[in-house]
Amino acid sequence: MTESSPIQPQPIASTIPAELSAEIRRLMHDLSNALEIVLQAGYLLTTTETEGPVKEWIGLLDTGAQQALGIHRQLREYIRLHS
Repeated sequence: MTESSPIQPQPIASTIPAELSAEIRRLMHDLSNALEIVLQAGYLLTTTETEGPVKEWIGLLDTGAQQALGIHRQLREYIRLHS
């Protein structure tokens, strides 16, 4: 029997066209501003006295916002490396 070679992934285009890159950067900036509002509002909610489910919801809000921020950073890095 012969061994088969592993399947190689197809390379992704190495460079994002300049016009597309500029539009993506603009959208990323707008997304960054929106995320900042959510993060700050979530922080302010943690400074209020809350109980029960409301406190849990604030935690969920913060967790989701932090995840979105991480994805935003990954996208920003990808765009930087491929523009």
